[in-house]
Amino acid sequence: MKLYYLQGACSLAVHIVLEWIGKPYASQAVSREELKQATFLALNPLGSAPAFTDGDLCLTQSSAILQYLADKYPKSQLLSQDLVERAQTLMWLGLINSDIHRHYGLLFGAPMYAQHESCQKELQSNAVRRLKQFYAVVNQQLADKDYLVGKRSIADAYLYVTLRWAQRADIDLSDFEHLPRFFALLHQDDGVQAALAAEGLK
Repeated sequence: MKLYYLQGACSLAVHIVLEWIGKPYASQAVSREELKQATFLALNPLGSAPAFTDGDLCLTQSSAILQYLADKYPKSQLLSQDLVERAQTLMWLGLINSDIHRHYGLLFGAPMYAQHESCQKELQSNAVRRLKQFYAVVNQQLADKDYLVGKRSIADAYLYVTLRWAQRADIDLSDFEHLPRFFALLHQDDGVQAALAAEGLK
């Protein structure tokens, strides 16, 4: 297994899960410039991280990679085989991937969507507003549990990564009392620390 990652991007969630699983794997950092070069485009024609290979298999979407790893290594217990718990985990993974992550794309990539600075600022402001709405739902889910579905899962790794982005973007989440607790719990996790160290992050 090999992970091609962009430092601190959503590929970090895959990096964390690989550490949690504890099986041998290789990883390779890819710069933003390398993402658009022929070598990487052969793996992912979209020119974005991550890319993940396992033998002849190549996957390019974080949520798909996370589910593949959890299913390949069920003893890791990162995606329940129970129908209801599995569906709940995938529901939260979908929220993080399709809604939260997408709005960070609008926040960080505003110039790709709007030409004028005033439009970019409006887009960014609205993206932050929506992100806070999403995080309010997540915060409530964590009110009586340490992890999104009560036990550590692939969705938690992805949520942790987006909370790192919130810090980078100076988004004030101080109104949400359970998110800082969750972040602190994940941040002190040995697997998380190993993935951060591998990517040169703190």
